[in-house]
Amino acid sequence: MRKSILLYLFIFSLLFLIFIYINDKKILDARDAEIKDLQTQVDRMEGEKDSLAELSIKQNYFKFLGNDDAMTYFENKGLEAEKVVAKVEEELLDKNKVNTDNPYAPFPGMDGDMRINKIKILNHKWLIADFTDGKYWGEAFYTYFVLEDGTVELNLEKSFLYPTD
Repeated sequence: MRKSILLYLFIFSLLFLIFIYINDKKILDARDAEIKDLQTQVDRMEGEKDSLAELSIKQNYFKFLGNDDAMTYFENKGLEAEKVVAKVEEELLDKNKVNTDNPYAPFPGMDGDMRINKIKILNHKWLIADFTDGKYWGEAFYTYFVLEDGTVELNLEKSFLYPTD
């Protein structure tokens, strides 16, 4: 009787060990597959990060606050680059008034008042602006100068309207 109990106990233990082994093997295989999937995602995202970093560098090439030479130009004149950006944007955008065209917009409004929407300061001398009256829109290229008294002088160089269909 004692031998048969030990035999049953041994068989039960053996079956229990086999069950644990198979169950743990399934868990490990599932985790390995998940790790491989996550590693693939990490590799893909690192590639995307690198390409986004390259794109950011390319897009920020013509950006005033990323251009050390342009910022140094104003620093040598005793001006802070951020304040120059604020002054230029303020000069252009503050002229957007109700019921009047912006005087810096190169065309009069045909379907409403012409407004300047967006500005991108390229360097210490140039900027581009987007303007619209709600139906017609275009872009303009300006040169600008910050005078000794801190005022901004803007000169329109080129502009165009996009054709409407």
